[in-house]
Amino acid sequence: MSGTFSQIYIQVVFAVKGRDSLIHSSWEEELYKYISGIVKNKEQKMLAINGMSDHIHFLIGMKPSCCLSDLIREVKKSSNDFIREKKFSKFKFQWQEGYGAFSYSHSSLDNVIGYIMNQKEHHKKQTFKDEYILFLKKFEIEFKNEYLFEWIE
Repeated sequence: MSGTFSQIYIQVVFAVKGRDSLIHSSWEEELYKYISGIVKNKEQKMLAINGMSDHIHFLIGMKPSCCLSDLIREVKKSSNDFIREKKFSKFKFQWQEGYGAFSYSHSSLDNVIGYIMNQKEHHKKQTFKDEYILFLKKFEIEFKNEYLFEWIE
């Protein structure tokens, strides 16, 4: 009997609408656990999740049967609802439209996980905008500035 064998690793990046700094350190871990639960319930493997007050990164091991856009839509919708139900933010919380998705080889996983887990330190030296544009250029993804996230300058 034949099987399907794969190694698909994707880093996903998305931001809070308006790039508002609404993800508070007092509840970010609970949010990350909730998002990890969504990923697990969709039968994907969360390898790392972390972020800043205005955006998150996560790395998943993805099965070929997974539709990434459906997974991200569910993560955003459900985590929006979760944040509202828990009343974590006194402001209206919403994720921006769109996301970045970047694929990696198995040999890169340790570096990517380290990068994600070190977000707070990393962003002392580099803005999210610079980081995101660097990802797009590194992965040779064509883009137009008007279709990127809303940036706070």
